[in-house]
Amino acid sequence: MFLKTDQTYLRALEPTDLDFLYSLENDTTVWHVGNTLTPYSKFVLEQYLENAALDIYTVKQLRLVICNSDSQPIGAIDLYDFDPLHRRAGIGIVITAEHRGNGHASDALNLLLDYCFKTLQLHQVYCSVTATNLPSIHLFTKAGFAKVGVRKAWFLTPDGWEDVVEMQCICDAKPKL
Repeated sequence: MFLKTDQTYLRALEPTDLDFLYSLENDTTVWHVGNTLTPYSKFVLEQYLENAALDIYTVKQLRLVICNSDSQPIGAIDLYDFDPLHRRAGIGIVITAEHRGNGHASDALNLLLDYCFKTLQLHQVYCSVTATNLPSIHLFTKAGFAKVGVRKAWFLTPDGWEDVVEMQCICDAKPKL
């Protein structure tokens, strides 16, 4: 397995991930991260899992399950808006509440960055993080992302408008054309 550290590994989605995915996608505490307002049915998620094996060049996205060393699924990490022409993609990550703060997000992000830059040969990756999500801003900064802008009053929350920090990580390697 090439996307692995001592405590964390990334793997493709499996049909057996239905219940895990159902609980992850219907966790209302993280809906604001994915701009979600409605729950997902198991039927819709089953259809999604059936197509999860499609090539990233076809569907322009990739979701990997984050597992701990006990092979327990503890989160997901996504590439979205994959653009092979301009060699860039967005990154999103979520770790279940009980597994946060144990280094799994950092491991998963670094594994995915290695995959993005070495295997997919992307030039850059980017993310959007709410300004109050300091743990995520720290996570991406530690992984080499730089703040490139702020979208003012971008998300409406029950507490009012929230800014979103735009972050970007550019690969230092020269392109292999």
